[in-house]
Amino acid sequence: MAETKYIFVTGGVSSSLGKGIIAASLAKLLQARGFKTTIQKLDPYINVDPGTLNPYEHGECYVTEDGAETDLDLGHYERFLNVNTSQANNVTTGRIYQSVIEKERRGEFLGKTVQVVPHITNEIKERIQLLGRNGEYDMVITEIGGTVGDIESLPYIEAVRQLKWELGDENALVIHLTLVPYLAAAKELKTKPTQHSIKTLMESGIKADILVCRTEHELSDDIRRKLAIFCNVRQEAVIQSIDASTIYDVPNLMLDEGLDTVVLKKLSLPNTSVPDLERWNKFLHRHKNPKYTVNIGLIGKYVELQDSYKSILESFIHAGAENEVRVNVESIHSEFINETTIRNKISHLDGVLVAPGFGERGIEGKIDAVRYARENNIPFLGICLGMQMAVIEFARNVLKLKNANSTEMDSRTTHPVIDIMEEQKSITHMGGSMRLGSWKCELTEDSLVKSIYNTNTIKERHRHRYEYNNKYKSEMEQAGMKSSGINPETGLVEIIELEDHPWFVGVQYHPEYKSTVATPHPLFIAFIAAAVVYSKEKNSANVAHKQ
Repeated sequence: MAETKYIFVTGGVSSSLGKGIIAASLAKLLQARGFKTTIQKLDPYINVDPGTLNPYEHGECYVTEDGAETDLDLGHYERFLNVNTSQANNVTTGRIYQSVIEKERRGEFLGKTVQVVPHITNEIKERIQLLGRNGEYDMVITEIGGTVGDIESLPYIEAVRQLKWELGDENALVIHLTLVPYLAAAKELKTKPTQHSIKTLMESGIKADILVCRTEHELSDDIRRKLAIFCNVRQEAVIQSIDASTIYDVPNLMLDEGLDTVVLKKLSLPNTSVPDLERWNKFLHRHKNPKYTVNIGLIGKYVELQDSYKSILESFIHAGAENEVRVNVESIHSEFINETTIRNKISHLDGVLVAPGFGERGIEGKIDAVRYARENNIPFLGICLGMQMAVIEFARNVLKLKNANSTEMDSRTTHPVIDIMEEQKSITHMGGSMRLGSWKCELTEDSLVKSIYNTNTIKERHRHRYEYNNKYKSEMEQAGMKSSGINPETGLVEIIELEDHPWFVGVQYHPEYKSTVATPHPLFIAFIAAAVVYSKEKNSANVAHKQ
């Protein structure tokens, strides 16, 4: 018997059914029973990683502690499990083929013809089992990207078929996530798409052990029986996944459906404990029973696609629950902010977050938003590019350096208050070459961030090429912009804050990547707390004014 059990999650009928949430929810239930669990994502696109993908194409690029640029589902995995993922948790077709081709060039295949089977499938199997080989995990859940029947997914499905045969039924199982649509005209749920999806899977040599059905309406016993018979699974293994008000409900819904129980039975594991979800449910209770509401403006360039800022939005949920408030996020496109529109778009907000991004589009709108928040004492948080925009705005409007800019936007600016890092100047390949992963930052005494983190040194995750230009540091500090966080290895400024503002912080790193249900990020907690104070003071002032 293998020491580690392997669970594969495939999808059919449609994309965006939530394989990542189902995988994370199952992992949460298994973890809550005492099993050491991790999740990995296999993506069938040929990019080596999502680092060079436009957010409109693929949503947010999530960064791990070890500097891997990964699929956004890894963010769900970390937020649910409160366990760090790594480079090994996200594999793409590009990375698989790159590895096989490099081996071929080194002559490792002894002159054999390199083929999809067995060489590509062997590489996939090797990557799947990498996390389970050191004995650190009892369970490795592997999410297969795309849908069954996609041409690009075929090597992954074949690798799963081989691996399931090699490991045996007690050490590996397949969960198939599918859609059971509701036809309003017929007023009934239709099982035929799921039947065809399972048929496609079986044509590839894989029999699903468990069927998870996304649905808008409850599945009757008759429908469950029909699905069980025609999809060749036990009726107890037909799991309903009904639409939920929040993704954080899904672990409890899966618990009610008995997903973890069926998994343990099929893997011949003891079902002697009850999942301990006490801490999780306390978070859920606070999230669903807020005592106050604050309005936060998310100023970004990719707001049409919510997945572009997924980790930020989830961090607001965590911090809101911690403060027992509902965080109403208003997504505001920075391209549509100007002197004419800014008051209407921002004046009613209780906090402003200027989001990360790349390129010059929408930059002036971000700078205008920073200025409005600074001049009107609205709580402000700038992340990565947002922090850089705060530096540029301060340089232009306080230091009166009218041409101040980042060399990313204007390579000829006479005041490059944000400049490309020295080690980046000779880089020609864009993929995987930014400052990535976890870096240390030392906090200065008597700073706002020192009181927030309550420690002298922090480690946060980065993803950027441009930095605060230390040539302007002294001038900035004399005018009131403190450098309250410094990288001890490079001397570069990681955090800025304003001395004469109630709550104004900019960070070069991405705090949203480290916020989880169990440990909401302290910066987001403090930002939302400041927004509550601001909102209550504003409302009191309005009441007094009316009287």
